[in-house]
Amino acid sequence: MKTRHRCQWIVSRLSSRVLLPRLTRAMIGLSVLLASGLLDAADVAKPNEARQKARDRSRRVLFNNDGGEPVVEMKSPTAQDFLDRRTTKLAGTHVDSIFYCTRTSGFGVFTHFTKIGQVFTCTEGRYAGNQMSALLQAGLDPLQMQIDFGRKHNIEVFWSLRMNDTHDGSKAEYGPIMFRDNKLKNEHPEYLLGTIKKPLKHGAWSAVNFALPEVRELAFRYIEEVCRNYDIDGIELDFFRHPVFFKSTSRGEPATPAELEAMTDLVKRVRAMTEEVGTRRGKPILIAMKVPDSVEYCRTIGLDLESWLKQDCLDLLVPGGYFQINDWDYSIALARKYGVKVYPSLDESRLKDKDANALRVATSGYRGRAASAWAAGADGVYFFNFNDTKPDESLLKEAGDPQVLSKRDRDYFASPRGVGNAAGGNHPFEKFLTIETLNPSNPKELVPGKPVVARLHTGESTKGETPANYMLRLQLKPLPEARYVRANWNGKAIDIVTKMGWFESQVAADSVKRGENRLELTLNGDTPKKVQWTDLVLQVRPKD
Repeated sequence: MKTRHRCQWIVSRLSSRVLLPRLTRAMIGLSVLLASGLLDAADVAKPNEARQKARDRSRRVLFNNDGGEPVVEMKSPTAQDFLDRRTTKLAGTHVDSIFYCTRTSGFGVFTHFTKIGQVFTCTEGRYAGNQMSALLQAGLDPLQMQIDFGRKHNIEVFWSLRMNDTHDGSKAEYGPIMFRDNKLKNEHPEYLLGTIKKPLKHGAWSAVNFALPEVRELAFRYIEEVCRNYDIDGIELDFFRHPVFFKSTSRGEPATPAELEAMTDLVKRVRAMTEEVGTRRGKPILIAMKVPDSVEYCRTIGLDLESWLKQDCLDLLVPGGYFQINDWDYSIALARKYGVKVYPSLDESRLKDKDANALRVATSGYRGRAASAWAAGADGVYFFNFNDTKPDESLLKEAGDPQVLSKRDRDYFASPRGVGNAAGGNHPFEKFLTIETLNPSNPKELVPGKPVVARLHTGESTKGETPANYMLRLQLKPLPEARYVRANWNGKAIDIVTKMGWFESQVAADSVKRGENRLELTLNGDTPKKVQWTDLVLQVRPKD
């Protein structure tokens, strides 16, 4: 207690000596007490009225744009060419928030007008048409153009920072090009977790080491520069692209207490800065975080997510990414516990089986995933790499309204994304998995006489306002005759028939549950010994 009083006395003396305004004195006090570790969650941990109002804003669809337009898509350095690539189409849709990533494909390199980082003007290889030099000359800042578009169409704009993007460590053609262009990494190889000759066990060698104060200071300064120079509505700290931050976790070990504390100090510092800047300009700057959907796994890789939630370090939680660990109700319960908003990330599927992947990235597959997220209690849905998968753009006018989705074709999969790792690798997460994982790359083996269960979540309304046909489809390899398989859907026997290499069963509407459903299969004793269950989908087709 004496130490706490001493900190408060220091704040008072500092404030009076330099005659700081009341606001700045308050922010210094907050920073000192937080840094001392003497101000616990109960002392702060609540958003002010303005930030709470901004946090509570309706966000049906959050649209993440990875910022590829200037470097690989644009043909001329004009605002019209820039906006028409990915942004113009968002007007009049359910997109209420644009999360714009200024192409951080390597720590410290950007496509906004930065003086602290490096502007990506490389024209080598696939970047031969990079328009950034011309945009600089024309004074057309991609981030500012996004903000201007947002203001015109009442769409909020967040700047998205990939905390440790490692595309520059890829073996693909673009990897070496980006690394050669990255001045920071070439001048400071000691900042990296590995080298191209000494790759990491988990993660890409080009990742920076957040245990180093120099790296954390740079990350903070990149964020601060944007907050002070642009009229953004918020920032997103994207910890999922890519989720390796420390040497310990790259070796397969859990993050150390010191590493956890280091990242937490950075997050607290960012929050204090956004509060100061937001209050000074009379408009709050929200903080969103994209993280793995498991508190335990986050801690293992150095992200003390629950501590951050307790201490009011974020406003919007975006769970999920390359992989999903829990069903959505886990993340939604976590967000509700701490009063933040939650937006499940519907990243593109990357199954190795091309046919299975095509089913999942189809528009009907995205509709099913969005409906499931809404049914679980999400505040909205988040699209990531939407431009790569290219579902029907009508989805952007549907995904933000469960009632609209209920009138469209939708597909629900036992495992929409499969069980892939992050590009470049990540600390193993398998021991944390609770979600259903059935897909062609992770089949279930059927043994005669032994029941096997797969779970499938839906967003179907228990009221059934829109009549529909419900077709359950299951894939077994090799496909036995239907008479050899017993199937139970939510505890009731169903008949199955063979059609185009799948088993199908028309199930009754009242047998489909909102949330978790269970299909149990049992092989008869005289079936072939080796049968694998490879996929499960429920196709919902509204009746005309």
